[in-house]
Parts: sequence; structure tokens; C-alpha cells
Amino acid sequence: MSAEIYDITIIGGGPVGMFAGFYAGLRTAKFQIIESLSELGGQVNALYPEKTILDIPAYPAISGRDLVANLKEQLATMDGDIKLNQTVVNVEKDDDVFKVTTNKGITKTKAIIIAVGNGAFNPRKLSADGVEKISDQQLVYTASDLDAFKNKKVLVAGGGDSAIDQALMLEDIADEVYLLHRRNEFRGLEHTVNLLKQSSVKLVTPYLIKSLENVDNNQVRVHAKKMKTDDEFIDIDVDKILVNYGFISNNKDMQGWNVDIEEDHHATKVDGSLQTNIKNIYAVGDQAKYDGKQTIIATGFGEVPITINAIMNDLYPGNRAPIHSTQLS
Repeated sequence: MSAEIYDITIIGGGPVGMFAGFYAGLRTAKFQIIESLSELGGQVNALYPEKTILDIPAYPAISGRDLVANLKEQLATMDGDIKLNQTVVNVEKDDDVFKVTTNKGITKTKAIIIAVGNGAFNPRKLSADGVEKISDQQLVYTASDLDAFKNKKVLVAGGGDSAIDQALMLEDIADEVYLLHRRNEFRGLEHTVNLLKQSSVKLVTPYLIKSLENVDNNQVRVHAKKMKTDDEFIDIDVDKILVNYGFISNNKDMQGWNVDIEEDHHATKVDGSLQTNIKNIYAVGDQAKYDGKQTIIATGFGEVPITINAIMNDLYPGNRAPIHSTQLS
């Protein structure tokens, strides 16, 4: 066991966890970030690197890839320990500190910030007849390589912000883009929905994909049924199908910890300083649950200074928290 004791351990290396590391460094906290994936960036980097993000202050629009790259550059200015390919399997109270056990070792820390988003995540799969006969090149769940869509006829399935963003993103890359959704109304931000309606993306609503079939020219025939009808169908032949039905996520690893953290619908309940029911364990980003919470990246970024300052005020009460960011330099 390492004799080193960290001030703060950040569990999760997504955008919010990365910013938490940077801000901890600004407060001169001794910190580590533990990430189960092979690189930082979390869900944004793993699933939506080319997604256009619109809720980051000072950026009219930025891709997930560029956001993560900027956060990495920012984080690199601080002297913290970044531990990749490590899954936290247990957290337990050990006198006045916490013992954090991963699949690769044990460390001790005075405070913990849970920044794991929605936990382990996997995209929701398309359920339709014939889906098992469609290749992984034809049916995909992430637009990680935009060149793969170049000059193609593409159908995006979904109706939320991410599906709309991807359809708009592919508009200038693919030859033709369809957006198929089972409702006439989309669940995206009003501004983004307006952009969609003004775009060349062909809207196919309200339809649900019933079956897929390989046809000539290496294309896939999408057989879709109009909702609330018995016999209204449409066929669309495309080169690629990009499914965006959201994620199946869980935080089952947290449920195995020796500390009993109070949950609400698979998220962690927190107070006004983002502290859980256990002193010096906090949660930020999508994992934090409180009344009025909006689960967007900008909210998670805003929660970070509240949490870090609360921790540092508790650990080092003689050090006054900064009032303005300029006081951190």
C-alpha cells in the first residue's frame, strides 16, 4: 500500500473529472484522477468525439474531441497523478481518511469526488428483424470517424439532442442524410431543432424501424412502420445507419463499496455543496442528484469549484477560498 495520502481523489476522468483535477491543482491540492478507460475523456471521448457541443461558455460550438483535447492541455499544467485503466472496486473509511482500492492497488485520500457520469455505459442497441445480418460498418452507434460517412447515404435514428447534432454534423459530409424518429416532435434544444428544420436533412416521422435487409450496392434497406397505423410502411436504402437511442448505464461498482452512499434513480444524492450523506465524499456532473439539476456539461463544470472549495475549506480551514478566479494565479 502506498504511504502517500492524497487531499482529493477524483473517480472518473471525463470532462468534469478532468476540470476537477485542474481546479484542485489551482487550490494546490494533492490529487489523483482514477479512470477505468484507457484514456481521459469519458463518454464524450469514447462515443461522441465528433459531436458538436453548444453549452460550453466562450465556445459558440466545439467538438467533443476538441473539448477533451483542451481539457487535457489544461490539466497538464497541474501536478497530479492520472491513473488510467483502473477501476475502483471498493472505498472504505480508514480512521480519518478513505482507503480506495482499484484493480491495480490501494491508495489513501482525505476526500473523494465521484465524477463517473452515469457510471458504466453502453449505447442502446437497435432492436429490429435482420439486425444481426448487418455488418458493423453499415450499422454503427458512434460517429467517431467522419471519413466513414463521406459521400454516403446515411440514416440517423433517434430524436434527442445527440441524434439531431449528428444529423446536422453529417449534412455537409454525407451525400444525403435522413433522421428517423418515432415521434413528430424532437427532444432537442429549441435552437437546434430550428436548425434541423432549416437544414437539408430529410425528416422521417413518426416512424419506427421494424427490419433491416442487405440489398444491392452494399446498401441496407430500412423498413419502417408509421406509428399508430397497421399498414403504413416506408423503405429507405442507405449506406450507413447511425443509431442514437441513448445509453444503458449503471454504477454497480459503487454499490459494492463499503461506504453506503445514498442514491436516487442510479444517481448520488448530494447537498448544496455537492456532498453526499458521507462526510468528505462528493459527487459532481451527471452523477450528482439534487432538485433542479440540469444534466449538461456546463452544469458539471460549475459544480467543480463549489466542491473543491468546500473540501479545501474543511481540510485546511485557515486557507481562505478565493472570491474570484484571478485570485488563484
